[in-house]
Amino acid sequence: MKTKDFYYELPPELIAQTPLEKRDRSRLMLVSRNGGEPRHGVFSDLPQYLREGDCIVFNDSRVIPARLFGKRSSGGSVEVLLFNDKGGGVWEALTRPGRKTPEGTRISFGDGELTAVVTGRGSDGLKLLKFEYDGVFLEILEKLGRTPLPPYIRQELEDSERYQTVYSKHPGSAAAPTAGLHFTEELMQRLKEKGVELCYVTLHVGLGTFRPVKAEDIADHEMHAEYCHIDAETAERINRAKRENRRVIACGTTSCRTIEAVADEDGFLKEFSGLVNIFIYPGYRFKCTDALITNFHLPESTLLMLVSALAGRENILHAYEIAVREKYRFFSFGDAMFIS
Repeated sequence: MKTKDFYYELPPELIAQTPLEKRDRSRLMLVSRNGGEPRHGVFSDLPQYLREGDCIVFNDSRVIPARLFGKRSSGGSVEVLLFNDKGGGVWEALTRPGRKTPEGTRISFGDGELTAVVTGRGSDGLKLLKFEYDGVFLEILEKLGRTPLPPYIRQELEDSERYQTVYSKHPGSAAAPTAGLHFTEELMQRLKEKGVELCYVTLHVGLGTFRPVKAEDIADHEMHAEYCHIDAETAERINRAKRENRRVIACGTTSCRTIEAVADEDGFLKEFSGLVNIFIYPGYRFKCTDALITNFHLPESTLLMLVSALAGRENILHAYEIAVREKYRFFSFGDAMFIS
């Protein structure tokens, strides 16, 4: 299939610039994997579309303030966006301007509380930065860094917690797993009361989620690896749901990619920690995921290809056509879709 097969026209005014005042008041489009006309609802009504025993898998990664502004030793300004923690104080990062940060460049942040040197090249055009500091790195980031927002969002958030899920726990993402932004603690409690099982995996969202597909043929695109973790208890809870023929519902494409990357051919999971770079597009056979809660994604993106793999390209593009006509809000702070 061609990348252009996943293009659709989106009026810029439908790109949500700010989150709604109440997380769960976003609209919810209900799409059947088998086709047919979508239905429309409100996200707070999600429990009525679920069954007792359904198992929802959430990504509990937390966004770090990964956007840093510093000065090169020559005096010029530089912006750094952290993506992957390589260990030992070394990160893969995007630097702007990249051509002015060759190997050996020293960068100072704040009043020198944090410094870094470019030690080489990472994957996908990223730089390797070795950081030097006293204290706890994440605490320094909280002080000096800013929350990195997608480029299509043009204003800073007044409350950075609105770009975190209410269940975020493990710091490490450069972007939020945005399908989870619609959930409130009250809604999570209502799901539990209905008998829905809530499970948590971790995938630190990095470049792989946002890297554009530049290949003409989608099969030639390579995903950037991202770190994920599934503990033994969570794997067994999901496996039990599969054995009992209960639905496994991924909340977000990151949760979906995590469980699909780790699942065996029969859809069962095991404890896992490591890098995954699974690319899901039409023709893929889902092994573990039965349904998906997701946002509306960019044209020609790997995320749009994933949802098309689950529900069919023509079915999804038809739903997107309706979403545009009905003026749904798109992307990170936009409305949601439940594919079942």
